[in-house]
Amino acid sequence: MMKFTPKALVLALLAALSMQAQAGIFDDDEARKAILDLRAKVENITRELQTRLETKTDKSSTLDLVAQHEQTLQEIAKLRGQIEILANDIATVQKRQRDLYTDLDARLRKLEPREVTIDGKAASVDLSEQKSYDAALQLFKDGDYKNAAISLQEFVRRYPESGYAANAQYWLGNAFYAQRDCKAAILAQQAVVKNYPDSPKAADAMLNIASCQTELKAVANAKKTLTELIKQYPGSEAAATAKERLRGK
Repeated sequence: MMKFTPKALVLALLAALSMQAQAGIFDDDEARKAILDLRAKVENITRELQTRLETKTDKSSTLDLVAQHEQTLQEIAKLRGQIEILANDIATVQKRQRDLYTDLDARLRKLEPREVTIDGKAASVDLSEQKSYDAALQLFKDGDYKNAAISLQEFVRRYPESGYAANAQYWLGNAFYAQRDCKAAILAQQAVVKNYPDSPKAADAMLNIASCQTELKAVANAKKTLTELIKQYPGSEAAATAKERLRGK
């Protein structure tokens, strides 16, 4: 079945009217009646076509809305997928951050000062301080007295307030004595007595000073040191040893 547009139908009807008029088929009254009928038919057809076009337009609009709705749903689904990906990424980053913080906290805890007991006294010592002291003392135990003296001197310089400072100074004197450097040993042990008089190592330092003085043939100075030792630290083991040495002199 052929389809005509409103314009085509109107043109066809007008052409028919023209042909009829030219042929002289109708008289004036009949012609006017025919024209009125044709006009009425054209108007009816036009209205019908307009209605159809409007109906078609509504349907097209509805179809457009449906298409837009489906596109919106697709975009929403796409956004949901992206949100899920972002949520997973955020969760992964948060987990990494928690792991990083946990690891960092554990490392910081290792670096935090810890409580230790040194010669019966509690002291707070950080990790680097502990490692430095242990390394220097290990050199002494290994018989590397020269490097032990260097390390112990450095320790005392860096950590003068350390709970290990008195011990480091004391072992420094012993490191010098082990190298047969009695003068340096006396100076190192005198620093123990002067700077750390409350340390248990102070009495032992005085005993070592007396030993070095004896080796240097300074017997009078050695007796004086032993006597001072007994006076300052009467209850110490070093004082008991000092008394025995004085009885033997």
